Amino acid sequence: MTLYYSLVFCLLVFEMAVFMGLIVPLPFTVRRKLFAFVSESPIIAKLQYGLRITFIFILILFIDSVNRVYRVQLEVAAFGKEGGNMGAAALGTDRMEVQARKFYSQRNMYLCGFTLFLSLILNRTYTMILETLRLEDRIKLLEGDKRAGGKDSARLAQAGDMGEIGRLKNELEAKERDIETLKKQCEGLTREYHNLGDQVAGSKSEDGPKKDL
Repeated sequence: MTLYYSLVFCLLVFEMAVFMGLIVPLPFTVRRKLFAFVSESPIIAKLQYGLRITFIFILILFIDSVNRVYRVQLEVAAFGKEGGNMGAAALGTDRMEVQARKFYSQRNMYLCGFTLFLSLILNRTYTMILETLRLEDRIKLLEGDKRAGGKDSARLAQAGDMGEIGRLKNELEAKERDIETLKKQCEGLTREYHNLGDQVAGSKSEDGPKKDL
C-alpha cells in the first residue's frame, strides 16, 4: 500500500473512532459540555477545515481508483479472449498479474469510497446530536429544570445556527430580499404607469381644443 493510501486508511480508522465516540452513551450534562466545546474550539474548526481539503483529495483518489478498476476489467476481458493463443506458463503468470492488479484497484476504490461515505455519516450524525441536545435542553427548561439553559445551551444553539438552522435562516433572508426587490420593482412600475397615464391625459386635453377650432 502506497503512502497516500496508508494515510487514507489512517483517516478511515480515525473516523471510525470518532463515530464510536459520538454514539457512546454519556450523561446529558457531559455530552452537552463536550459538544459545546467542540462547536466553539478554534482548533477543532481548523481541523475541520483541513479535513474538508483532505476529502477533496480523497475524492480525486476515489475517481482515479474507479478508472483503474474499469481499465483492469477491460484488460481481464481482453485477456480472456486472447488466452487460447498463449502457453500454459505464460497464461498462468499473466493471469496472476492481472488478478493482483484487479485486487489492488478494487481495494483502493473501496478504501476511498468508505472513507468518503463515513465522512457524510459523521457530519449528519453530529448535526442530529446537536439538534437532539438543543431539544432536550429546551424541554428541561420548559419543565422548570434549573440546570437547563446557561452558557452551554447558548453555545449549542449557536452551533445549531451554524448548521441546518443557519442554512434555513440564510434561505429565509434571501427570500425576504427577493420580496423586497419585487416590491421596489412593483413600486417603480406603478410610478411609470401613473406617469404614462398623466402624459396620455395631458395629450388628450391638448388635442381637444385644437379639434374644436
